[in-house]
Amino acid sequence: MANYVVLASFTDQGVRGIKDTGMRAKGFHDAAKQMNVRITEIYWTLGHYDVVAILEAPDDESAAALMMKVGSLGNLKSQTLRAFSEKEIDSLTARI
Repeated sequence: MANYVVLASFTDQGVRGIKDTGMRAKGFHDAAKQMNVRITEIYWTLGHYDVVAILEAPDDESAAALMMKVGSLGNLKSQTLRAFSEKEIDSLTARI
């Protein structure tokens, strides 16, 4: 499984419905499960981003589809980063 870091900010709509953020997180977990993506952590943060999530997905397409689905709800704008573990980066740098 590949790892991803999602950096998200609430839209105006997301801020107006902030009391539902916990319920929306549950919906995020449910949608992820349907797409064979595992959410390992969700953090609500202070600073430039409002939410940071850590995902495991079988491929880039699965992660992208999940984030498109979540983005289409209008509560968040997000940026998804492919993340490499120490073991993965060692394997990659061995190719150099």
